Amino acid sequence: MESFTPLSAAIGGTLIGLAAAVLWLGNGRIAGIAGIFGNLLPASHNALWRLVFLVCLILGALVAARLLPELGAGGVEPVRLVEAPAAWGIPTPIWLAIAGLLTGLGTRIGNGCTSGHGVCGLARLSVRSLVAVAVFFVVAIITVTITGIV
Repeated sequence: MESFTPLSAAIGGTLIGLAAAVLWLGNGRIAGIAGIFGNLLPASHNALWRLVFLVCLILGALVAARLLPELGAGGVEPVRLVEAPAAWGIPTPIWLAIAGLLTGLGTRIGNGCTSGHGVCGLARLSVRSLVAVAVFFVVAIITVTITGIV
């Protein structure tokens, strides 16, 4: 958190909100990454916009990382993956795979992800999204408390 500034957070949040609004107003779609990615296959008539959105999401992050490296997660230091808690005795790749599977399961059960519920759903004043975001926060707090990973 050494590189956090309110200005960079406000600019980033504004750009995310603007991108979500453009997708919603221009395409009638919610910018929930889990839904966009999860419905990419099997390919259908609406797969093209999903693919374009995901490619531009990745390219946008790469361009921003190259042009403004000081705004990255680690400042000017290279970013590394978090290590699994040593006391748990689980290798980091297995730990990350379990975390990914649990995230995917939670996304499926919650019928959306943080971007769909937190950005788009709350902006539409969705009660279902408010409940989902509250659950996200509670689970995140419990996870950090149990694992000690911050």
